[in-house]
Amino acid sequence: MSTTSTPDNLELATTAREMADQAPAGSLEKAVAGSVAITCATTRTYQEAIDVLGGIQPVEVRRPAIEFLERLAVAAR
Repeated sequence: MSTTSTPDNLELATTAREMADQAPAGSLEKAVAGSVAITCATTRTYQEAIDVLGGIQPVEVRRPAIEFLERLAVAAR
């Protein structure tokens, strides 16, 4: 995926934060969306965010977080 065709990281962060706020407390959905929101808010590019998410712990959150960010980016185009 090209970084030129992806939305701004701050837009992705805002969307992810909204979804995290709506997710049930303690749920995997909340952890995933929250992780993506923080990562996108603190990185400059989509690819940098993907790279950072690749190191997320616990591992059970890593793959869903990357997949969630990919879906957000596609939906925001």
